[in-house]
Amino acid sequence: MKVVVTGSLGNISKPLTKELIQQGHQVTVISSSTDRQQEIEALGAVAAIGSLEDASFLTTAFTGADAVYAMVPPNFAAEVPIAYYIRIAESYATAIRNAGVKRVVHLSSYGAHRSEGTGFILGSHHSERILSQLSDVAITFLRPTFFFYNLYGFMDMIRHQGFMGSNYGGEDKILMVYPTDIAAAATEELTSSGNGLNVRYVASDERSCNEIARVLGAAIGKPELQWQLFTKEQAKAGMAKAGLPPHVVDNLADLNESTHNGALREDFDKHPPAVWGKVKLEDFVKELAAAY
Repeated sequence: MKVVVTGSLGNISKPLTKELIQQGHQVTVISSSTDRQQEIEALGAVAAIGSLEDASFLTTAFTGADAVYAMVPPNFAAEVPIAYYIRIAESYATAIRNAGVKRVVHLSSYGAHRSEGTGFILGSHHSERILSQLSDVAITFLRPTFFFYNLYGFMDMIRHQGFMGSNYGGEDKILMVYPTDIAAAATEELTSSGNGLNVRYVASDERSCNEIARVLGAAIGKPELQWQLFTKEQAKAGMAKAGLPPHVVDNLADLNESTHNGALREDFDKHPPAVWGKVKLEDFVKELAAAY
């Protein structure tokens, strides 16, 4: 197969590219940076350098492809995240239509079923809405859960304050996933024919915040580590004090609140994955502890 992978050599796209090449597929990797070209080619893939907001560039890159993996790179600098997601999704839709692509796997997120109250995840909701309007295209919306490596964001808090905390925590249950498990699911979807619109959730583990703190604390030599539950107002004040821009504070607070009240996972619970990923919390904390 001829497969186009977006996302350059990111945490998901790189292992995805390597797996596809190992299976014998021809892979083109799209990156916005010429600095990545040599590394992409070293993997055995073709590098296509350009912008995801350039539909003409994408059309050229997609032409002749049997399948496309389409993701929206994080952009916390975007003051209106939804507008950013919409621009990328519309560019994808135009290129997919013009290039005649028949199989698409779009990296979305759990919580994308909701039209409000999920902060940054609203971008994925609108991306799915735009791509679902394509006709005669088999699309899988890949919805991974909370990325394990988001836990790195608590490292400074642990170092300086001795605890973890957010406006989700305590006995709140967190669905977590590792990038290689997402890449494995994406590989399966890209190399299958598919039909119509489908949603596939990807998760590797599920633990309470208190349990995450215990496992992480043991790994870094802080067995007393706790994950405190803040109010939304307390969390926003802390993020603002840390220097985060107002639009980031608002979106993160809403996202965290939807984690705490269960809204983010409500559709996941109705359609859980048949098979969970291989990487568990105990595996990940070894990596995190080494960095800590």
